[in-house]
This record gives sequence, structure tokens and C-alpha cells, in this order.
Amino acid sequence: MTDPFDVLRFQARYCADTGAPMYAELLARAADDYRAGGPVARLLRGRDERALALRLLGTVHRLVLEGRVPELAAHYPTVGGTADPLAAWPAFRAVLVEHEDEIRAGLADPPQTNEVGRAAALAGGLLTVAAETGLPVRLLELGASAGLNLRADHFRYNDAYGPTDSPVTLPEAWRGGTPPVDAGLRIVERLGCDLTPLDPADPAARLRLLSYVWPDQPERARRLRAALELAARVPATVVRQGAGDFVAGLEPREGVVTVVWHSVMWMYLPAEEQARVTASLEAAGAAATATAPLAHLAFEVWGTDLLYPLTLRLWPGDGRTRVLGEGAAHGVPMTWF
Repeated sequence: MTDPFDVLRFQARYCADTGAPMYAELLARAADDYRAGGPVARLLRGRDERALALRLLGTVHRLVLEGRVPELAAHYPTVGGTADPLAAWPAFRAVLVEHEDEIRAGLADPPQTNEVGRAAALAGGLLTVAAETGLPVRLLELGASAGLNLRADHFRYNDAYGPTDSPVTLPEAWRGGTPPVDAGLRIVERLGCDLTPLDPADPAARLRLLSYVWPDQPERARRLRAALELAARVPATVVRQGAGDFVAGLEPREGVVTVVWHSVMWMYLPAEEQARVTASLEAAGAAATATAPLAHLAFEVWGTDLLYPLTLRLWPGDGRTRVLGEGAAHGVPMTWF
């Protein structure tokens, strides 16, 4: 079992290193409160859920977004407050006491992060695949959440690619170069899977997604709201299914390049399911042809580095892993190699 104190301290350091000072401070104070036997200890002692710190933050943020904790909301920019890392802690701790039972129940729910910034990696990878195959794309996403990034070609990147009137803009998506923006990318199928898929048209689902955006990073919240607006105009399907079952029996399709993509979800899969997914991709890759190729794009952590590589495997061929670029966990900016 992982000690919740260590989980809180680790996530605090990560937030500090990735531009979320208020969450960094709240988690550091929460770790001290846990060690002192305060309300954080009552909530977290004996728990070993994955992403425990994010579950705690997301559950509290949801109360803020619902307008039920105004004293804490004064420090949350997502509802018009002013981020103040030091002043927020007493109000945060009070919420843990006043809403203890509700927060404890919320800790059982897995986080839902449909991070729109990661589309910078996906779109660049899709442009690369389209340039190399010359075929339209059949896009399959593992761990798709609400499927927002299945619409990645409808976002605007660096004022260099995508519809100029898109509500989703990533002006600093790419640096150090750009992917092949003239590749003629065309997506003909958008299908994803998730164990708990969310409907982007459902107000409760929208609230859940926003609750997992770090409130002192308002640009991420803006992107999310814009992507939810866009989802109403661009159809995509997300089925309730695990990744292993979703790709079981996967076959290339004639006349399109089948692209299997996932981002910052691999670590949450059990080793057995990771092996199933890998085996299915290898089998489909062995059956790929020049007119029915297969690509595997992954934006996943390697080791403990704060920068995540975007990797590509393409069949037919040896399916070797190529690193196309690297970016922060939330996707932007991506540095292209």
C-alpha cells in the first residue's frame, strides 16, 4: 500500500513543477495535516486508490463549481476567484470537515481528465502518419473519456493548422519546428473507448471534467469549455469498454490508415491488460499492408521525466518505435524533433 502522505507530497511537488502553485501549497499543507492526524487523515487513512490526491482535489473542486463553498471559491479562478496559495488552505480544510462524508464518497470515483492540450501531440502525430501513408485516417482512441481529442483536427494550432474559426485554439502548441501541416489530413472515423465514458452534452459530465482541471491554470479550463462547445458540432463515438477488449481482434482496413492513439492512461492499465493491447497491436501490424496500414501513437510517461515523448509505430514494416517529439503532461507546448 502507498502511504497517502507520500502521495500528497509527490503530487504537491509535481504541481509546483508544472505551474500550479495553489494546488502545490494545498497538497503540501494537506500532507502535514495528514501527518498530524487532522481531517485529511480521517479522509485518506487506509486508502490506496490510484491518483488519490487528484481524487481529493477534484471532489473539492466540484463543490466549488456547484457554488456550495463560497469562502473557498474566492480562491478558485475557475469561478472568478483569485488564486492565493496561502489564504486558500484554511477554507480548504474547513470544507474537508464540513463535507467529510460527501468527499469520502467522491474519493471512490476515478478521475476523468480529458486534457485538450494533448491534442497538440495527437494532431502532430496524425499529420505525420497522413504524410507518410497518403491515406485518410480511421482514428481509435484508448481511454477517450468524453472523446474531445477525437476532434483534434478541428482545433487551431500555432495559427498554422486547423480551422481559423475554431473555438479551440492552441497558439503555442508546437515549438522547435512543426509537423507536416500540408499533409492533407482527413479523419473518416472517430471511435474511442473508456470504462466510464462521459457525454460532452451532459451538464453533470461537463462539471465532472472541469472539476479535474487545476483551478490556477485557467487556460486549460478555457480550452476544455471550448472543446465541449465544439463536440456538439463534430460527431464522435465513445463506447463503454476496456482497452484490451476494444482492440481485441483489431484488423487493418483497406483504403485507410488505422491509428490507435492514447495519452497518459497506460500507467493506469494492469500489466495483463497492457500485454493484451500490445499483442493485439502486434497482430494487427503483422496483417497491415501498404493500402491498409496501421499506426500506434502514444503520448505516455517514460521514467520520471516531466516531459512525455510522443512515439509512433507504423506498419507494414518492422513497427519500430520512433520519437516524434516531447511535451509536458498536459500536452502543450510540444517540441518537435
